[in-house]
Amino acid sequence: MFPKQDVQLHHHARAPRGQLRTDIRADLFDGPTIAVAKRLIGATLYRRIPAGEPDAGELLSGRIVETEAYLPLVDPSCHGYRGPTPRTATLFGRRGFAYVYLIYGMYFCLNVTTEPPGIGAAVLIRALEPLAGVEAMQKRRGSGIPVEALASGPGNLCRALAIDLRADGADLRQGDLVIAPASPLAQTFATSGRIGLSSAQAWPLRFFDPHSLSVSPYRRRRVRPKDLPRTADKVGKRTVASVDAARPAVI
Repeated sequence: MFPKQDVQLHHHARAPRGQLRTDIRADLFDGPTIAVAKRLIGATLYRRIPAGEPDAGELLSGRIVETEAYLPLVDPSCHGYRGPTPRTATLFGRRGFAYVYLIYGMYFCLNVTTEPPGIGAAVLIRALEPLAGVEAMQKRRGSGIPVEALASGPGNLCRALAIDLRADGADLRQGDLVIAPASPLAQTFATSGRIGLSSAQAWPLRFFDPHSLSVSPYRRRRVRPKDLPRTADKVGKRTVASVDAARPAVI
């Protein structure tokens, strides 16, 4: 596990009124997917609790401190590896939309789509550092859970922020679930292999803030030479070449 330093958690960020919108740079969600995964570290995720849920209308937010890239065409752990299905329709749609799926029959995972229509790839949001709406998050996760652990791990994140399959396909630029970009000057991240995968786990596609207490635990495993690309950016270069070949002439 990488060393962590103490950080200040801001529990009472001021919440804007009305529909959430962000003035997002055009390139925030633009691929390649690895670049988006890095760019999202330090960004702020806002969630307005939907109608029908406890604390409906309350604004929750957190700073993204951990992501994983799932690459198009070459990544066997990406849901789009074998082509589109009804379950993965959002993954093959436009960039900058929420791709939400259920795992183990009980946990939801939030992803950001990153490639042009027809090319399935996304960034998994693995952990948030809570900023606003901490009490509402605690109601969903349990009052005894430390603040920094409320949205640590993708399943915990979705539970804390009331994110489920109803959010699949949401435009992350406006609505009740949006992402605001981080200042490039404030970004700090480290890299490791991904977590909990049966294939391509060693690929260096997990990005995280090494100073945040909200980053999920990571256990290093023994890496066989065949599991790791020859260079750290080989996966990215292969993906860029493959995607460029697959892109339509006009996007």
